[in-house]
Amino acid sequence: MKKFIIIAFVIAIGLFLLPYSLPLVFALATALLLEPAVKNLQNNYRLKRVHAVTTVFSLFLIIVGFAFYFLIVILVQQIMTFSQKLPHFLSEATEVFNKFIQTWESYSSSIPKEIIASLENSVETIQRLLLEFATNSTQSIVHFITLIPGFLIHFLVYLVALFLISLDLPKLKKRLKKYLSERTHQRLAMIVTQLSKAGIGFIKAQFLLSLITFFLALAGLLLLKVDYAVIMALLIVVVDILPILGTGSVLVPWGIISIANGNSGLGIGLIVLFVIITVIRRIIEPKVFSTNLGISPLAALVSVYLGFQLLGFIGLFIGPAFVILVETMVKAGVIKFSIKL
Repeated sequence: MKKFIIIAFVIAIGLFLLPYSLPLVFALATALLLEPAVKNLQNNYRLKRVHAVTTVFSLFLIIVGFAFYFLIVILVQQIMTFSQKLPHFLSEATEVFNKFIQTWESYSSSIPKEIIASLENSVETIQRLLLEFATNSTQSIVHFITLIPGFLIHFLVYLVALFLISLDLPKLKKRLKKYLSERTHQRLAMIVTQLSKAGIGFIKAQFLLSLITFFLALAGLLLLKVDYAVIMALLIVVVDILPILGTGSVLVPWGIISIANGNSGLGIGLIVLFVIITVIRRIIEPKVFSTNLGISPLAALVSVYLGFQLLGFIGLFIGPAFVILVETMVKAGVIKFSIKL
């Protein structure tokens, strides 16, 4: 009984400290991810662990550095330029409604003036809301940029912790093994290994799908000669990741407004681009998830859907993780099903 109390106490402390220790948690997860590469250098090239860790860590920094250059330098530049012209773009969108009203007035002289006046007031209200949205969006972008220094501090802690954890990872495993029986250690090792593979697989699947969506959107927007193609393609990817919305939440309204504004070529092109992205995603999505998660496409679909319905956005991650955890615990013998009908 005392042992279970101690375990429950340790778990409670861990859950309490988890929100404050996210850089350290991500550093541990990254160290486990990079460990096979470190061992490969040690075994094949007979390097000392400190040299192998330094080599892998340096390559990791180079990759992250290029990614940060793209995200911070190129992306921030386009965001600032786009935010300056966002009110103008939204004002142009309201002109579409004004044209509808003018056309309606010219063909509907029999309609009471009160109705026309009411519609004009509605258009003015929409215009005001759009301008307020533009102002709030600009302020949000500026606020996001001001958060970058704080993020860099957390990221620096993450990098230092990653290097130190990678160096001491074998020692940490040995210390943990002292507190576990051989049977528990084997089961725990199997569960952690499978969950690590599944977690990495889920991230790879999401990243691959987002990457495909980004390049498809970017190629389409460049062919359509859209300004700020990079930032718009990134916006499409972000919206696509969010639950329920999808790429159509950006491309379809954008296409309809363009057609109504007289730019039929751009409008039709955006709608065609939406169809192409949707078809390609639906074709490759089941295969990508089943390959990277190690579960069937049906299990992936059901777990993602139920996870979202029960827990919201975080359920998209917890749902598949729960299925994989149950399957792993069954394989490890922690959970046994002996029911026969």
